[in-house]
Amino acid sequence: MEQTKLRVAFDATPLLGTRTGVGEVTLHMLRSLAERSDLAISAYAITLRRRNELERALPAGVTPATSAIPARATRALWPRLAAPAIERWTGAVDVVHAAAFVAPPSAVPVLLTIHDLTFHNFPEMCTPDTLSYDGLVRIALERGATVHTYSDFVADEVRAAFGLPADRVIRVYPGLAETGGGDPVRGRELAGSARYVLALSTIEPRKNLPTLVRAFDAVAANDPELLLVIGGPDGWGVEAFDAACASARNGARVRRLGYIGERERRDLLAGATVLAYPSLYEGFGHPPLEAMRAGVPVVASKGGALPEVLGDAALLPDPSDVDAVAADLERALTDDALRAQLRELGAQRAARYTWSRAAAEVADLYHRLDTEHRGAA
Repeated sequence: MEQTKLRVAFDATPLLGTRTGVGEVTLHMLRSLAERSDLAISAYAITLRRRNELERALPAGVTPATSAIPARATRALWPRLAAPAIERWTGAVDVVHAAAFVAPPSAVPVLLTIHDLTFHNFPEMCTPDTLSYDGLVRIALERGATVHTYSDFVADEVRAAFGLPADRVIRVYPGLAETGGGDPVRGRELAGSARYVLALSTIEPRKNLPTLVRAFDAVAANDPELLLVIGGPDGWGVEAFDAACASARNGARVRRLGYIGERERRDLLAGATVLAYPSLYEGFGHPPLEAMRAGVPVVASKGGALPEVLGDAALLPDPSDVDAVAADLERALTDDALRAQLRELGAQRAARYTWSRAAAEVADLYHRLDTEHRGAA
């Protein structure tokens, strides 16, 4: 007898346009869920302009579900009305997974992924659109949504910020993108040097890149071949990064590559001397783990969930202390014994995070929510 599949409506909006870290995580989660035999997934996107891009952005085995309703209209309606329900896009479903902060109305259980609480804890580091998440999250919680986070750190923050009981906030660690197979020679060609500190992130205040520039400037004075290479698109607040580069003695040795594709990312990781990730606040932190998997020593920070996720496999300076970041960069660049230790510990740490395990745990959560809902009906 053929197994009845659980019907899941999954928010694929983050896959459209230039993908940020949230978009990459969403893609890998959706791809791994689609490989499961117990789920039938319809991916929706709340967009008018980009709705025709959805089908091309989806992994195999996922059915696109779009409607010509603009995102601005739904953002305005959903806080006030339980309409339009997501079934307008997807048809009948059993569970809804709102994968990035914004949950639609639905008569079935809703799982809401909250990647971090930047909008709540650091409003000064947010755009107006991001600041709207606080109200949208509260509405989803009032309507009964269960929260999924990617770290215990964020789970604890969510419980405290919104007064939720433990069982309404579930942590499932994500997996990692595949970073093997990169060409170090090509990576060094892209970087422009045989020695470079690599930073993979959008240029925005939370990523703390001006501090990294100043720390690099101190280290670069004694390392004439060393470059700082930034792989990631401009976000907002780029002026502070530009000012840090302009005032640095070695600012000409900071290279901005803009958005990079998967192949370039692998090559740059393969050739990197150190990966730097001095974020002020993170809900998880994929690039450091991707670097560990590629055998690259990591200097990250004590920001947010990074100590939980990275443990003793990375150097974790105070992100607000330029001298501390510079000192750890210097150690990771020059201490061969430390570099070897970080590589070994990093490989062990990165091996903990797999998408197959993440998808299995999320699928179990879907089934639990569906069972509880049917039992209460």
